[in-house]
Amino acid sequence: MKPNTALLGALATVPLTAALAAQNADTYSPAAAVDHPTHVFWGDTHVHTSFSSGDANMVGTNDADPSIAYRFARGDVVEGRNGMPVRLRRPLDFLVIADHAENLGVSFSVQTGDPALLAEEIGRQLREAWLEVREHLGTDAERRAFNSQVSATGRAVSAPYRQTVWQRVAALADQYNEPGRFTAFAGYEWTSIGSYRQTFGNLHRVVVFRDDSSKTGTIVPFSAFDSRNPEDLWRFLARYEQTTGGQVLAIPHNGNMSNGEMFGLENFDGEALTAAYARTRQRWEPLYEVTQIKGDSETHPVLSPTDEFADFETWSSWAGQTTEPDDHPCCRQTWGPESMGALKEGEYARSGLKRGLRLRADLGVNPFKFGLIGSTDAHTSLATADSDDFWGKYSSTFPSPTRMLEPMVGAWPSPLNWETSASGYAAVWAERNTREAIFAAMKRREVYATTGPRIVVRFFGGWDFEDGDADRSDAASIGYSRGVPMGGDLPPGPAADRNPVFLVGALRDPDGANLDRIQIVKGWMDEDGGLHEQVHEVALSDGREVGPDGKAPAVGTTVDVASASWENTIGAVELTAIWRDPDFDPAEAAFYYARVIEIPTPRWTAYDAKYFGVEDLPEEIPMVTQQRAYTSPIWYTPE
Repeated sequence: MKPNTALLGALATVPLTAALAAQNADTYSPAAAVDHPTHVFWGDTHVHTSFSSGDANMVGTNDADPSIAYRFARGDVVEGRNGMPVRLRRPLDFLVIADHAENLGVSFSVQTGDPALLAEEIGRQLREAWLEVREHLGTDAERRAFNSQVSATGRAVSAPYRQTVWQRVAALADQYNEPGRFTAFAGYEWTSIGSYRQTFGNLHRVVVFRDDSSKTGTIVPFSAFDSRNPEDLWRFLARYEQTTGGQVLAIPHNGNMSNGEMFGLENFDGEALTAAYARTRQRWEPLYEVTQIKGDSETHPVLSPTDEFADFETWSSWAGQTTEPDDHPCCRQTWGPESMGALKEGEYARSGLKRGLRLRADLGVNPFKFGLIGSTDAHTSLATADSDDFWGKYSSTFPSPTRMLEPMVGAWPSPLNWETSASGYAAVWAERNTREAIFAAMKRREVYATTGPRIVVRFFGGWDFEDGDADRSDAASIGYSRGVPMGGDLPPGPAADRNPVFLVGALRDPDGANLDRIQIVKGWMDEDGGLHEQVHEVALSDGREVGPDGKAPAVGTTVDVASASWENTIGAVELTAIWRDPDFDPAEAAFYYARVIEIPTPRWTAYDAKYFGVEDLPEEIPMVTQQRAYTSPIWYTPE
């Protein structure tokens, strides 16, 4: 099947600007008139290096600094801590190094004898303690033993030292930033563990700066030591823009570990959300990290019981695979069976999007109006999400014959490594590979998530698409001229009896598996305030048809687990569709996003088992997966 590059556009020529196109309106060249994004760029917005003091460096034994992370992302061969060479099959287009602001660089400075830290009394004390510990313990043990001391005393280092370290981070981003080839963003992670009402709730945000070090280098990163309240972080972001004239955004991640707080109905202080809160959150947080190493956060089988693809890389708690609250002590401490569903609603993207519809009706503003991206959250400095090239969460969990059955970090309640997911990446539709263009695409939410494969996806919504538009040579132009792309808002309908129409297309990863199907997920609020969802099958491979129950037959499988291989003899290279919402009610607010699913392929655990010759593994370890992509939603709001 010949790919419809007019719709998917991944190989098209970089367009001229709209102004230049207007000057050349009489030219024979159709490309001169293109003023929409024709390139999809691939990146990771969430990678930790040895500058993340507590977890990546000390507990995770990562000694690879940010320069290693940049070199690896742009395609260089680097050496892992286990001595193995490692390289991405295909370089990334952009990277955000998101080391923790809390104790940023302290452990690395202690280990290397950084003069900036040793100029302070606390730095000299930590250095002496490190040398004493290192003399008596093995490499891994010394890091773990020293971690608690850094965590307890590292926050006492001075603001000038913290700014010095941050200026190094910003300068490295500038050094590796090559407009047109590779984009390096300055960034960090604000690592709040949630409100004081919770024992542990992951409210982490990755802070991404558009600017170079002349602006970013003027600040000291705002950390959870300063405040665990997201609203205080947003105030810091506002001050940064007001002071420097720069631009910045924050990306929440890992809501599946937030104890219901990521999309909660109360703020950090336990008060009901307000319109001011909603406006501020929407302003600073246009994206959400929906998939990563610590599981998938699109939806949960408890929340979407009729969705046959809902139970994908599910983490219900820090315990990993737990799906019922009585299965694990940590869950019984936090919630009971009667409240599990309500808690989960505050953790997963689809339920968060639904809650946003109701809050929009109540407050006039939707605080949970976000686009979807994936990223790894790798603490290894290695931004790899490929199942056959998975280097784990930490450097201490690099490939080995035993890693599947070892704890991810430390002992219980840490999950076993097999429970982690080789995921994910951020895909961005932008005009060019620069900080300015990619950041602008993030702001307008013209982005999507994949669990690793580089599936190319276009998704448009409008009122005037016609049957056959998805297969036309100018399909992408039609999408932009007659509708809005992913991340946008449908304009008011031209007539009361018109239903919205969606144009969607997907092209398989050229080095990956064929496609099983495209689905459109709809969420809506009825006139009584009830929230609903439905998954629609809109494009199926291999001539399959949807049955009376709205379900499609399985695509089948070609996976050979023993050899960790599959064949592309089923599925489709490309799928496209025009879909009209048959149940549209113009009085009901709604959102729509596309989910693209591959045919079954070996999971990273199968590649591990084959490479190391591991046999007799527990049956509970999954060996087959169906990778996927999630587009940002398109929203409809009644007039």
